[in-house]
Amino acid sequence: MRTPAGNAQLALLLEVAGTPKPGNVDRHRDLGDLRFEHFLAGTVGTRRGLEMAENGSAVGSAFERAVAGMGDQGGGNTQFGALVLLVPLVRAASEELSQPVAEAVVEGTTVADAAAFYRAFEHVDVFVSDPPPDAEPLDVRRGTAAVPHLEDRGLTLLEVMELGAAGDDVAREWVTGFERSFAAAQRLATADGPITDRAAETYLSALAERPDTLVAKKHGEDVARSVTDRAAALLEADALSRDREGVETFADDLVSRGINPGTTADLTAAGLFIALEHEAIEI
Repeated sequence: MRTPAGNAQLALLLEVAGTPKPGNVDRHRDLGDLRFEHFLAGTVGTRRGLEMAENGSAVGSAFERAVAGMGDQGGGNTQFGALVLLVPLVRAASEELSQPVAEAVVEGTTVADAAAFYRAFEHVDVFVSDPPPDAEPLDVRRGTAAVPHLEDRGLTLLEVMELGAAGDDVAREWVTGFERSFAAAQRLATADGPITDRAAETYLSALAERPDTLVAKKHGEDVARSVTDRAAALLEADALSRDREGVETFADDLVSRGINPGTTADLTAAGLFIALEHEAIEI
């Protein structure tokens, strides 16, 4: 029987194996120096941190350990955002994987958890938008150097996420009870076919639902909206069952343009974990 940590690793593997997954690495597509095998190796590296979360360690320290292990491969950042979601969900699963329990886990985070979260940025290069001038002391790219400012303000990890939630849908999950992650799990449970196909369908549905915030940060709101509109048009045409070529073309186009909806992939991984834990999908 798989443990929550095992299911979290399996969720990461299933997410990257789903194809076509427009704009992101999948088993048929790489992104320059970031390749499919890097995601496999990154997943292996997360094991100790996820086991720490399962065994009741603080969210921050478990997250930092998972990120450090993930980064121990040649591709760099593979699943940072997914781990922001998975670590508290794994922690919740040690009791009961429900939205109220997940909310209680993040509400119980501390300043020390926030400090560990900042240190995790020293283990791997993560794309982050430039902060407004008044927020510069709390720029996550400063890593450990920002910790005294966190401590001076007494910011918990949940409060850090609240500061970023308006422009980052991974952070937003922390303040909305992981609503899109649980919605993705429901989609996975009701879809048909192999799990990797369901993962790809769920990814496209989530992309059609709301502009990807990583795309918005890198390329602007207009590009993010155009990607969402195109995904929605494909879904309206029932492209996944009748025009797979259309989705494949969309996927290749985004890769060629360097547009990767990574936040949507993170949400898909979280949904896969929840579905696995609830035994809504079987492997």
